[in-house]
Amino acid sequence: MIAQSDQATAIAPAPVPGAGTKTRFLLLKLSFALFFVVVAFRLVQVQILDAGRYQELGRKQYEQRFVLPAVRGNIYDRNGNVLVSNTMFVSFAADPKLAADEAPKIAATFAKVLGRPAAYYLEKLGGRGAFSSRRFVWMERSVRPETARRIEQARLPGIVMMNEPKRLYHYDQLAGTLIGFTNVDNEGISGLELTLDGDLKGTSGSVTLQRDGLGRTRPSADYPRIDPVSGHDITLTVDVEWQAVAEEELRRGLEQNGADAGMAVLMSPATGEILALAVVPGVNPNDPSLLNEAFSRNRVVTDIFEPGSVFKVVTAAAAFEHNVIRPDEKFYAEGGTMKVTIGRYVRLIKDTHEYEWLTFREAIEMSSNIVMAKASTKIGAQRLYTTARDFGFGVPTGVDMPGEVRGMLKRPQQWSGTTLQTLAYGYEVGATPLQILCAYGAVANGGVLMKPHVVSAIRSGDGTTIREERRSAIRRVVSERTAALLRDSFEGVVERGTAKDVAIPGVRIAGKTGTSRKVVEGKYADGSYTASFAGFFPADDPQVVGLVMMDNPRRRGYYGGITSGPVFRAIAERIINGSSRMSRTVASQRDPSRDKTVTAPDVRMMRVEFAKRMLASLGLTGRTYGAGPLVVRQTPDAGKPIEPGDAVTLVLGKATRPSGDGTIAVPDVRGMSIRRAMNRMAVDEFDVTIHGSGLVRSQSPLPGSKARAGTHVTLICEPKSLSQAELY
Repeated sequence: MIAQSDQATAIAPAPVPGAGTKTRFLLLKLSFALFFVVVAFRLVQVQILDAGRYQELGRKQYEQRFVLPAVRGNIYDRNGNVLVSNTMFVSFAADPKLAADEAPKIAATFAKVLGRPAAYYLEKLGGRGAFSSRRFVWMERSVRPETARRIEQARLPGIVMMNEPKRLYHYDQLAGTLIGFTNVDNEGISGLELTLDGDLKGTSGSVTLQRDGLGRTRPSADYPRIDPVSGHDITLTVDVEWQAVAEEELRRGLEQNGADAGMAVLMSPATGEILALAVVPGVNPNDPSLLNEAFSRNRVVTDIFEPGSVFKVVTAAAAFEHNVIRPDEKFYAEGGTMKVTIGRYVRLIKDTHEYEWLTFREAIEMSSNIVMAKASTKIGAQRLYTTARDFGFGVPTGVDMPGEVRGMLKRPQQWSGTTLQTLAYGYEVGATPLQILCAYGAVANGGVLMKPHVVSAIRSGDGTTIREERRSAIRRVVSERTAALLRDSFEGVVERGTAKDVAIPGVRIAGKTGTSRKVVEGKYADGSYTASFAGFFPADDPQVVGLVMMDNPRRRGYYGGITSGPVFRAIAERIINGSSRMSRTVASQRDPSRDKTVTAPDVRMMRVEFAKRMLASLGLTGRTYGAGPLVVRQTPDAGKPIEPGDAVTLVLGKATRPSGDGTIAVPDVRGMSIRRAMNRMAVDEFDVTIHGSGLVRSQSPLPGSKARAGTHVTLICEPKSLSQAELY
C-alpha cells in the first residue's frame, strides 16, 4: 500500500516554469497600452476637441479686456442752456487673485482715503484667507479725480483704475422730476433719462491689455481698440428761466397755503411745447442719497385726479357747440342746494354761495354746480361724453414722457343714474393734470387740440439732426365760435368770478378755478381737497396756457381761486416782466377800456438801448440819468403799476474799463436774479455757468478779482426765501 502511494506521487505532473510571469507581463503591457490610449484621447480632447476653451483660459491669464464707456449725450433747454452734461470720475476694480497677498494693505488704503471700514473692502477681495475665485470685482465707483489720485499713488497690486463719465445736473433739483436721473452705470432709470436712454447712452468701446506676471497691465498693438461712440444730444422745449420761476412760485405757494405737494405746468397752446413742468416736492439727481421714489414720479402724467370745476370746460363747450344753451340763458340756482333723485339714486348738489337766478355765463364765472347739473340734462349723455373724449379725457395725450396713464372716462352705458349731473361739474371722471392742461390749450388755440411734447430735437455730436419734433394737431375739438365764447366766459371768471385774485393790471387773463374732494381708501375724505387753476394769457392772443394744482391746502382755505390762482398770477407776472416778447404781446393786447395801467418791466442790467426799446413796446418812455451803457437802477421798481405814456427813470452806469494789462474787475452780482446777473456779466463779455436757480449766492472768481474778457465765471444760485423781495 505504501509502495503504491509513493508511486502515485511520483508520477504527478510538475508546474510549468514562467507561466505566471508571462501573465503578469501581458497585464502590464495591456495597462501601458490602455494608459497611452487614455493619454492620447486626453491629448486629442485638450488640443482638438476642447482647444478653444483652454485657449480662452490661457488668454485670461495674460489678457484683460476693459470696457471704454461711451459719453452720454447732453441735455439742453430751448435756448441752448446746458441742463445736463458729464464730468469724468474714476472707478477702481480689483483682481482678487492678484491682490491676495496684499489684501489687508489694499483694504486699509481704500478705507483711509474713502472713509469706509476696511472690512468692507476686505470682503470684496474675499477675506483674509480664502480669496474669491472671481477675477474682477468693483472696489469703488465714481470717485472724484482728486481723491482717486491718493489711491493711485499707493501703487496697489491687482488694482485697476478706470475713467468713467458721471452725469452732472447743472441746476440740481430744477426740473429734476422731468429730467430724471441715472444709476451708477450711467443708465437712465427715471424721467427723460429713462425714456431717451437709447438716444443718450451711445455705444461703449473696448480695449484689450496684456498682463505680466506681476499683474501689471500694458497696451499691445496686437489687440484692436474699439473706440466708444458718444450718445446724442437732446434739446428740450423747456425754458430754464421759466422753469425756475414756476418752481420758485410753486414752492412759495405751497408754504403759504400749508399744502402737501403741488404741480405747475406751462405750455404753448399753438404748438403743444411744454415750456415748464414743476413738481414739488421733487428730486435732486446730483444727490442720490436723498432720492425718494415717491417724489421721482412725474405726477403730471402718472397721477389721476377728479378734476372738479376745471372740467366745466367740457360742459360749457358741449352746450355752446351743439347750440343747446345760450350764454345769456337763465337758470334757477335753487338757493345753493338741490336734491337730485333718479330712481333709487339720490344726490345732494351744493354751491359755495346761495344764488337764485344766473345766466349760463354767470354760472361759469361763479362756478355753479347746480346750474351745470341742470345744463347737463339739456346737453345729454352722448354729447357730453363725446365732447369729453374729443378734448382728450380718457385717452393718453401721447406726450414723450414716461409713465403716462389714460385717465378714466366711463362710457354712457356704464353710467349710474346721477353720473350725467356729477360729470358736468367734474366728478366720476379721472384726469391727469396734462389732460386738463391740453383741454384748456385747445380752447386757447381756437378749438384745436395739439399733441404735447417736451423734446424739441435730437442731434448727434457733430450737430447733425437725428430727429426733430414738429407741432402736431390731434383734432379740432370745437369750432372757433365756441372757443371764442369759452374764452370770453373764462375771462369773466378772472374779472368778476371766482378767480379775482388772478387778475393782473393791464393783462387779460382767462381761466377757471377748480376744487375737488380727494378719494382716500375708496371714500371721499373730509377736509382733504385738490385745488386747481387752469388758464391762459393774453386772452385775445394766448401765448401761454398753464395749470397749477395743490394737494390738500389747509392754511388759508382750500378753494382753487385763493390757493392755486395766486400762484398762477405770480408766475404769469414774472414771465411777462422778464420777457420782452411777452411784454410786447401783452401791450398789443391791452384793452384801455378795461384797465388804464401797465406793469413796469424789469430793465436793470440791460443796455440802455434795449431797455428803452422794451419800455416803448409797452407805451412807456425812458428818462435817463448818469452816464454809461448800462441801466443800474430804475424807478418805479419792476412789477409796479404805471400809467401808459409815463416815464420810467433809468439810472445809468458804466461798464468796467480794462486796466493797462487788459484785465477788468469781476462785477459783484451776488443777490441778483439769474437774468440780471447774466445781463451784467454780458456787458463785460464774461462766459457764465449757472448752478442752481433763484438768486445768486456766490460767484467764482470773487467780486473785484482781475480777469480778462471771456473768462469763465461760475454763479451758484439758490431759491429765494419767502421773506425776500420779488425779483420782478
